[in-house]
Amino acid sequence: MSSFHQLSRPALLNLAAALESGRITAPFLPLHLSSYVPLSLAPDIASELEQLGVMGMTNQQITYTLRLLAEARKLSQESRNRVNLVWTGCETSGSETRDTAVVVQELFNSAHSSVLIASYAIDKGKKAQELFGTLARRLDIMPNLQVRMFLNIQRPFKSDISEAVLVKEFAEKFQKEIWPGHRLPEVFYYPESLAKTTSSLTCLHAKCVVIDEERLFITSANFTEAAHQRNIEAGVLLVDPVAAKAVRRQFETLVSINILRPIAPPT
Repeated sequence: MSSFHQLSRPALLNLAAALESGRITAPFLPLHLSSYVPLSLAPDIASELEQLGVMGMTNQQITYTLRLLAEARKLSQESRNRVNLVWTGCETSGSETRDTAVVVQELFNSAHSSVLIASYAIDKGKKAQELFGTLARRLDIMPNLQVRMFLNIQRPFKSDISEAVLVKEFAEKFQKEIWPGHRLPEVFYYPESLAKTTSSLTCLHAKCVVIDEERLFITSANFTEAAHQRNIEAGVLLVDPVAAKAVRRQFETLVSINILRPIAPPT
């Protein structure tokens, strides 16, 4: 590996500027380089610069190469910054993770145009108010904000109640026990999860959040206090408009072809 790879981006740029201005020239001596690179790396950097000179590279060409390396370092860091591991539960010393509950609330508080939430399980009562309070307040004061929730409705064991009744009951529970705001989000469900035959029983099991078609959080955590605070849950937060739009488009397509259906608010 080149000794240049051990230099930070500022050090690469400083070295390039010194070469371009003529402040350092061949023969390259460690003492002359110590003002631009760490002292411990100066001998190796000097040796590599001398080798590039022997190969026929001019100071201008070396400068250009160093700046390319600095730009690559910047792009690499930006790429790493766009991906965050999000975690609930036990953490090991030195782990580079973000907390699920904190990330979700930050996402809600930053939404300006659209929020998409998918969850298999969802809390009610005080726990739901704490989970959705930030977003509910934002929805109440921002008329242009669209919030769509894709939630699983589970048929009670051996229940023979009709799908229409179960959906109506869920809509009433959602308004009274889950959503803490005045303006309700649009809520959708998966009819197949309410099938009466166990042989075809399935569910909406996806757990994700999409904010403004720019940020995407995919997680094992449901929208429950346990999942956000106590369980061991893992997720990934991406600052990636392409991925965010793709996930949103996937849900919207399922709505358009009637696989996912809207839940009418209680009258």
